[in-house]
Amino acid sequence: MLTRNQVKAAQERTAELLQGAGIILSEEERANIEVAAFGLDELEIQGLELVTYVNNDRYCAKELALFPGQTCPEHLHPPIGSDPGKMETFRCRAGKVYLYVDGEPSQPIGATIPPGSESCYTVFHEIVLLPGQQYTIPPGTLHWFQAGDEGAVVSEFSSTSRDEHDYFTDPRIQRVAVLAEE
Repeated sequence: MLTRNQVKAAQERTAELLQGAGIILSEEERANIEVAAFGLDELEIQGLELVTYVNNDRYCAKELALFPGQTCPEHLHPPIGSDPGKMETFRCRAGKVYLYVDGEPSQPIGATIPPGSESCYTVFHEIVLLPGQQYTIPPGTLHWFQAGDEGAVVSEFSSTSRDEHDYFTDPRIQRVAVLAEE
């Protein structure tokens, strides 16, 4: 569980990473950078930092920031009612992103599976995104992604985001943050 000071430090680091990619945030956006540690207490290894510009009943736009080697754990966006689940396009803005989806496994893969979580990673079809490249993930597709050695910034354009309904293959994951007292 992260402390408020750890969240603040991660927010500052994220703002610098975004600025380095040419993405300028307002003071309000900087203060509201979401730090997703997924309840695993290993933010540097498995985590994600994000800024949500808009998320309504039709569309969503976010910036995703990953520290060097940081992994967003394997998950999918399930159907909810008549909605088939979130469709999202990732466009790499800076760094290198190793994205894994269902399909023919790549051998070898460029990412490193987080130690102790090997059984929770099941899809290994690798797509490498460099600045200016993008990939669209269909609804209900298992996926995970990891930054290269310099970290990465990804713009996400999607249908409505309902993160609280995401399904993670690691049963330990808590999508909603809980902060520790200092």
